[in-house]
Amino acid sequence: MINQIVAKRYAKALLEIGQEDGNLEQYGVELNRMAQLLGESQELETALTNPAIPLDSRRRLLDVFLDKLELSPMVKNFYRLLLDRGRIACARDIAVLYGQLLDDVKGVVRAQVLSAAPLSEQEIQRIKDALQKVAGNEVIIETKEDPSLIGGVVAKIGDLVLDGSVKSQLESLKESLKRGEYA
Repeated sequence: MINQIVAKRYAKALLEIGQEDGNLEQYGVELNRMAQLLGESQELETALTNPAIPLDSRRRLLDVFLDKLELSPMVKNFYRLLLDRGRIACARDIAVLYGQLLDDVKGVVRAQVLSAAPLSEQEIQRIKDALQKVAGNEVIIETKEDPSLIGGVVAKIGDLVLDGSVKSQLESLKESLKRGEYA
């Protein structure tokens, strides 16, 4: 919980800088590249967060990876600040929260759409159009398959769940039959 609060504070600070210098999206991309690297290399993250390793050694190690990723000077300095303040362990959370804040600034909401089978581009577009009407914002859709749905789709936007799956309809019918509504 505390890490989330700290991560949000750092994400907001970098977002404000990005708004001022016009590099909002670039910073988001760069944060995600570093977060991906840290996620793929537990050894790197452990080395950067280990207080038993001298700070100068951790700085040199961080600089090697910052240079390899070809990050902007602002994002490089941001990661150096995180390391110096003992907050480098929050780097992946910061990237996620930055992305959420960036979506808010851009007026974008993200939706997860589950379907029993792969959706065509036309189906995805129709779902996207319908969700944009519901959300009142631009919607970015992430699709996943769940064969247990049998058919139909389940769309999730934040806390809102729109369940149009055959599985859900069958469960509803089953419950109605149990209550004797269709006797």
